[in-house]
Amino acid sequence: MFATPLIRNYYRYVMKPVFFTQDPERVHDRTVRMGSVLGSNAITRKLTKVFLSYEDPILKQNIFGIEFNNPLGLSAGYDYDGHVSKAMKEVGFGFNTVGTVSYHSYEGNTPPRLGRLPNSKSLFVNKGFKSDGAEVIAKRMDSKGLNDNIVGVSVGSSNICDVDTIEKAIADYISTLNIFKDRDYVKYFEINISCPNTAMTESFVDRKNFSSLLSRIKDLDVRQPFFIKMPNEVSVEKAWEIVQTAIEHSINGFIFSNLVKDRNNPVFDQKEIEKFKGLKGNFSGKPTFENSNRLIRHTRQKYGKDVVIVGAGGIFNAEDAYTKIRAGANIIQMITGLIFGGPQVVGEINKGLAVLLHRDGFGSISEAVGTGA
Repeated sequence: MFATPLIRNYYRYVMKPVFFTQDPERVHDRTVRMGSVLGSNAITRKLTKVFLSYEDPILKQNIFGIEFNNPLGLSAGYDYDGHVSKAMKEVGFGFNTVGTVSYHSYEGNTPPRLGRLPNSKSLFVNKGFKSDGAEVIAKRMDSKGLNDNIVGVSVGSSNICDVDTIEKAIADYISTLNIFKDRDYVKYFEINISCPNTAMTESFVDRKNFSSLLSRIKDLDVRQPFFIKMPNEVSVEKAWEIVQTAIEHSINGFIFSNLVKDRNNPVFDQKEIEKFKGLKGNFSGKPTFENSNRLIRHTRQKYGKDVVIVGAGGIFNAEDAYTKIRAGANIIQMITGLIFGGPQVVGEINKGLAVLLHRDGFGSISEAVGTGA
């Protein structure tokens, strides 16, 4: 984490003001290209690690047989076409998810697909599973030498007109899983059933449809563990129904949670949210935080150690991350906090977590999981 204050201030006072005057999707595309370049060269990867990454044995844990150096991962939605996976470990992430990947390519929903709400600490999101398609993404990832990285793939059904029934959507999930399941560098899968910006995905929140999907997945005999990407704005009882259905199909990993739809969420700055009136899309970041924590806490209380929980939504600093872990998350994910805080925030969060764990007398991060549930 050499020169972290310098990087933080440079991002805050120089780069971020420039980025935030430009189209968000174009900025995203440029930063992805930059990340791809950084990841392509051993020297730039080494320098990135020196400047940004933080390590402490207290942050390590083994989950599903995977050795995580730290609990902080990059959520699906940033590297949706598999360009930057090689660089994310050096940035400081303990793991990163590519996707959401769909079997067919899709150019994305009608723009605007991204927007910023700085006062609300939120991003407007309407990509709708924009994707190069599973075959193209898999071949791209094949070329990056990812076996030493902890990389997962988020899978969703193609958001195209031809995929217009439950059976077709299930077949789409299965086709993508078939492409990735025998690739050794894929350490886990996420099954996205909760994206509110696609035509079919939320159909799998329905118990019958979800059970049909999981039955087909189980038939594949996939060696990697699965995590179910959960909706944000559901009752605890509905969340438990989804969790129980997954457990009945031998899946016990869950990500809490996806985007928020409710534009009356009290976290929103009303002047900011008005700018998105009439636009299709939903929101990440701080507006997701409390609902995510609530679902994590209640699920941990009910299921104890029978489930593995990934806490996602509204993490901007170490205290936010620690709140999710003490609520019951084993590991955590972020995107919005990275965009608002800068690349050094990953190492800052990991360092801050280590400080908090030592302060509270924990010998490892696993000991802290659920202690505030």
